[in-house]
Amino acid sequence: MIAMLDSRSPTFLCITTYEKGQEFMRECKRQGCSVILLTAEKLRDADWPRESLDDTFYLPENLPIGDIVQAVSHLARTRKIDRIVALDEFDMETAATLREHLRVPGMGLTTMRYFRDKLAMRMRALDREIRVPDFVPIVHHEDIRYYMEHVPGPWVLKPRQEASAIGIKKIQTAEELWPVLEQLGDKQSSFLLEKFLPGDVYHVDSVVSENEVVFANVSKYGKPPMNVAQGGGIFTTFTVMRGGEEDSTLRAMNRNLLSALGLLRGVSHAEFIRAYADGHFYFLECAARVGGAYINEMVEAATGLNLWREWARIEIAGGDSSYNLPPVREEYAGVILSLARQEDPDTSGYADPEVFLRIKRHHHAGLVLRSADPQRIPTLLDDYARRFAEEFLAVEPPRDKPTA
Repeated sequence: MIAMLDSRSPTFLCITTYEKGQEFMRECKRQGCSVILLTAEKLRDADWPRESLDDTFYLPENLPIGDIVQAVSHLARTRKIDRIVALDEFDMETAATLREHLRVPGMGLTTMRYFRDKLAMRMRALDREIRVPDFVPIVHHEDIRYYMEHVPGPWVLKPRQEASAIGIKKIQTAEELWPVLEQLGDKQSSFLLEKFLPGDVYHVDSVVSENEVVFANVSKYGKPPMNVAQGGGIFTTFTVMRGGEEDSTLRAMNRNLLSALGLLRGVSHAEFIRAYADGHFYFLECAARVGGAYINEMVEAATGLNLWREWARIEIAGGDSSYNLPPVREEYAGVILSLARQEDPDTSGYADPEVFLRIKRHHHAGLVLRSADPQRIPTLLDDYARRFAEEFLAVEPPRDKPTA
């Protein structure tokens, strides 16, 4: 193959079927790149950074991946595509398939599965001696029976390729499991069964450049996300004490995990649980994306670092030029977020100087807080959660599928 000399700026194809990643696209444009957005038809009127986009293409719902490959291949006849980036977890397979078909650099299908398939990531972590809750694939029924005989319930039945707590079911007894599997039919192999561990849930949000974790921020959820997603309530998360035992232990586990999963460059959102029973940390799941629920805004409040922006800068560097992490602060931040009864809830009554950002989203009340004092944020969140429950809280049935 003869390579052409190419002095033009790189072209990024950004794929997302959810409204997110605007700052990634803006940063690509600021750095002189061309940006093409591939998104869902239903998001035609979404708040995209149109001033930063060279072109936008809209896909009909449920378009087969083979048709997407054909459409992008046709586009590539006249537009040289240098990078393909999935801005949401649910688009990672599409992006990896396109990279492999067009031979564009970046994460391929095998590595992608370590960040999308809960079974693959658990087995990989276990191979590297990273502690995970006891689990069994929903494949061979004799293995499942043996597992339930030797691992006491309750358990959680988890979809292998959903995000967060979507589609998770708590199973109390073996007799309860089999009718659920029967109902799943041929889809049951897309699930795993895992020991339910009561505990505190943490997340580590990272920036990775050339296999090295160059930035990590460790935070702790108020209520575990599964409890909020399935039972309703107030979502909170906050930065843990920097340099403390939780911080140092989870940073080390996160480095080992990302090395095991093979993330070369980009960002990640990893979740861990500290079991009440034994005090050990266990790995739960990891995604090669920016965390949702305004976690990016929380990280930026505490450190000054915008994860979307740094992800773009790392992708642009692409291993061919050095990436330098900008200076970061080491302060503390938190998020509180609730589904609200009001269409546009008024949070003006929350006037403490730590309020960094008021979240504007229909039928949601939310705030991002910032402080130099590590104790101030969790104290405020406890108080605000009580007030949110009285003033705003609404509850809807848990979702089986994600919504845009």
